Amino acid sequence: MNDLLLRPATEADLAALVRLRDDAARWMLARGITGQWRPGELGEEHFRRVMAHGEVWLAEAGGRVGGAWELWWEDEAAWGPQPPVAGYVHRLMVDRSTAPPGTGRLLLEAAEHRVAEAGRTRVRLDCLAGNAQLNAYYRDAGYRVVGHKEGKPQPGGAPKSFTLMEKELMEKELSGPTAPGTESPSG
Repeated sequence: MNDLLLRPATEADLAALVRLRDDAARWMLARGITGQWRPGELGEEHFRRVMAHGEVWLAEAGGRVGGAWELWWEDEAAWGPQPPVAGYVHRLMVDRSTAPPGTGRLLLEAAEHRVAEAGRTRVRLDCLAGNAQLNAYYRDAGYRVVGHKEGKPQPGGAPKSFTLMEKELMEKELSGPTAPGTESPSG
């Protein structure tokens, strides 16, 4: 998976997205990470809805899906009404059976580049408050805690509490080229 091709997901990718999310949920549960994701929680309709109002990106190598993420342009459920200065990363997923260590960070950086390409200056995400390992992962990637959201509604489940994190994009992300192998949503 050294040469990742990043592209917007299409209707033909829905089953792969559901599989990727369910596999990520099983991986977490096998390691004692509970309360985050459950297999079967989100189906094709979830990803179809996100594609209609935001973006879903896939990372492929050798014709195999190695990861994906959702990029939203607003997230009032977690952040409330906000000026259009940020992109919101959701469901960063890596296929741990095929992707080498570090793939998640590459996907996160690609999402940051896409946000900058859209002319926005911040990337935001929310992370399950009780998942200390994941919170540390995002802090190590340059995100800072800017708040907390109690009782955020969840697709297919009970409301949960989240840590709100934000990264201000540096000048190099705002003016730099798109990540290698990345296609813009229009091409």
